[in-house]
Amino acid sequence: MQFARRSWHTVGGTSAGKALHLAGLGIDVRLCSPLAADDDGELVCDLLTAAGVTVQPIASDRTERHVNLMDDHGGRVSLYVSVPSTPSPSTLQSTGATVAAADVAVIDLSELGVLLLESGVVGQTPLWVDLHDYDGSSAFHEPFVRASDVLFMNDDRTDNPWELMRSCIERGPRLAVCTRGADGAIALEANGARHEISALPADVVDTNGAGDAFMAGFLAATVRGAAVAQALEAAAAQARIAIETEHLHPVLLEHPMSGVIQTP
Repeated sequence: MQFARRSWHTVGGTSAGKALHLAGLGIDVRLCSPLAADDDGELVCDLLTAAGVTVQPIASDRTERHVNLMDDHGGRVSLYVSVPSTPSPSTLQSTGATVAAADVAVIDLSELGVLLLESGVVGQTPLWVDLHDYDGSSAFHEPFVRASDVLFMNDDRTDNPWELMRSCIERGPRLAVCTRGADGAIALEANGARHEISALPADVVDTNGAGDAFMAGFLAATVRGAAVAQALEAAAAQARIAIETEHLHPVLLEHPMSGVIQTP
């Protein structure tokens, strides 16, 4: 038996984290996400909209919910309470049209992401993909690797992140970036150029969403013309913002329904 020292209820999910940080950086971002016509879906939509994210709901029977159990070192177990239903063909077409019209699209690992890639409706839009804890051989990740222009991952399942990034780039991406927690991050370009940055000192409150914030910071800097080295610096600064708050982004503290619920 374990007793939680504290708990709180907030918006979660990797797509929401990226969208919140991009919006906070002044990027015009549209989030296509499965949301049910229920209280949870309405709350998520209201919170994200208030934070400056344009939400394009995808009809679903259920709104995704999960419980994250965290230890003192940032270790996490995610328990999924509910998952979205499979999107309809018409939804795929409308979502694909949104992606095709974007300057850059981030497609996260999900059933929706797989179906979009398989359908071929995303056009020629450059795709940025977050592989998370990729081991280099997962069949599920393969279509995401091959379709991407820029890849992000962490080093949780590899002892040689440089080799992992090299193997990914051989399959098409022009750039791979690997976050290494307290050890910072590294990046490899298709031309062989290597980059490395240290993590910034931070008062760690919650590590959830740090990788999403890092990717958002890198993307925002890149679309504004920054080179890889400068984009890494911007990414590290954005990650610090995420880990110094209990929410994906501190803007959620401004909403009265996302407050911290302390355990007795």
